[in-house]
Amino acid sequence: MAEEIVNRVAQSALKTFDLEDHYPSGERLVLDIKDWLYEGFILREKEFRAFVKEHDWAHYKDAYLALQCSSDAIIPGWAYMLIMTHASPFAKKVVVGNLEQLETAIYQDILSKLDFSEYEDKPVIIKGCSNKPVPQNAYLMATERLQAVAKSVMYGEACSSVPLFKRK
Repeated sequence: MAEEIVNRVAQSALKTFDLEDHYPSGERLVLDIKDWLYEGFILREKEFRAFVKEHDWAHYKDAYLALQCSSDAIIPGWAYMLIMTHASPFAKKVVVGNLEQLETAIYQDILSKLDFSEYEDKPVIIKGCSNKPVPQNAYLMATERLQAVAKSVMYGEACSSVPLFKRK
């Protein structure tokens, strides 16, 4: 006689935390301001302000926006701040940096607002595989938050996890 197969993982107290479940919808866009600079390198305030004022900011509606300058120009801090004042009524989030830095900032906001109480005193596995561009820093932030409440934290899948933390 064959014994009945029992799914011990499903019956365990093990909780899965999947960062992909928290991935927000919205287009991710990069605005390179080098074309707004004189010869791609010099920020002339009057011309720069004109570019910012005339730009179609509605293009960024409900999108996440990363601001960058791909030339070696030195950009004063106020320039990005000025752009943000025009973009923020449309964009969900505006950051200076590349797309990975944008994703990290998005996840920082999300994870800071999440309630982790359901993971209290439970073994937790942070799901490792992702089909969405979840940044590596999001895994660090999730580990930090879970470590504060969980009994143990692992990474991977239930069948092959890597232990990271166990409360003594």
